[in-house]
Amino acid sequence: MSGPNTLNHFNMLGEAHMVDVGEKVVTTRVALAAGEIIMADSTLERIESGRMGKGDVLGVARIAAIQATKRTWELIPLAHPLLLTGVEVELTPAHDPARIVCRAEVHCVGQTGVEMEALTAVSVGLLTIYDMCKAIDRGMLLQNTRLLRKDGGKTGLWERD
Repeated sequence: MSGPNTLNHFNMLGEAHMVDVGEKVVTTRVALAAGEIIMADSTLERIESGRMGKGDVLGVARIAAIQATKRTWELIPLAHPLLLTGVEVELTPAHDPARIVCRAEVHCVGQTGVEMEALTAVSVGLLTIYDMCKAIDRGMLLQNTRLLRKDGGKTGLWERD
């Protein structure tokens, strides 16, 4: 039993289970997610100038985000392992307030979407920035992690307003 208002991770007894996607059509799947980490002006300045003692914060965070997409199925209990065809991660410094904006776009050709992979990439990328900067700024705030767009599969295109 499935439809637009059905929670398909539960069977008829209400028990959690992994959805069988074997009958779904193979299509190109794309998801775009974003989020941000708010920080002190001085923390952002150190990141931008390369004066953070642990190295290239944004470079490490980008690699962590990409790696996280490939391990999403190990972190989210009912997610499927997917053969990803592409991952793009952008980490953009911004001001007023001081922050790094993370955007991750994930692609695959398969039978289930990549929304969780995109959201995981953003989350782990931002967590990595926190980890690398926490010694000087424990008050950083991760916020606004959200899906911006998904495309592919039976439901087609969805975009956040």
